[in-house]
Parts: sequence; structure tokens; C-alpha cells
Amino acid sequence: MMTKEEMPACPIATTVQLIGSKWKLLILRNLRARPWRFNELRRDLRGVSQKVLTDSLRSMEADGIVTRTVYPEVPPRVEYALSPLGRSMEPILDAMEAFGLDYQKLVRES
Repeated sequence: MMTKEEMPACPIATTVQLIGSKWKLLILRNLRARPWRFNELRRDLRGVSQKVLTDSLRSMEADGIVTRTVYPEVPPRVEYALSPLGRSMEPILDAMEAFGLDYQKLVRES
């Protein structure tokens, strides 16, 4: 979680700091549907390195956007899911999806 000192004055900048990277947005997109395991995410997000995925998930967990559940099995199973705070970001993702669809349609028709 950001400290008061780290938090930008602008609320849009705060949101961008939390989810502004390409990989964080794509992780959020996937986690909207269901919990995912690390390797599932890595396979689905073509081009993401293990380090970037690990760092992104850790950052999102620290910010309270993602939950990490470790199941006591052998081998251990770990799943990532959206927290209630992460779920509250769904309208942002919905708006981005709607804009993307409208833009794709505009480009296809031109």
C-alpha cells in the first residue's frame, strides 16, 4: 500500500500508479473472470517475463488489489484473485473495454 508521502495529489495519477503498466492491466483483465495460478497467467500473457509478472503481482498484492492464496498441498498451489478493492476497479476496465471496442470499430470502418 502506498504511503501518504508516495501518493500523488491527483487522483488520476494515483490510479495510474496502481494499475498503469501494461502487464498490471492485463493481469486485472484475466483476474476479472476467475482466480489464476502463476504459470497460467505467464502462459496467457505472452511476452511477460517471470520477473515482471512476479513483481507486478507482488506490487498489486501490497496495494490491496490482488489476493494471494496458498493452499497446503504438495506441491503447494498458489492462486491469485481480485480483492474487493480490485473488484471496485471493474468499472474502469469496463470503460476501457468499451472505448477499445468503439475505436476498433472506427478503424475498421475507415
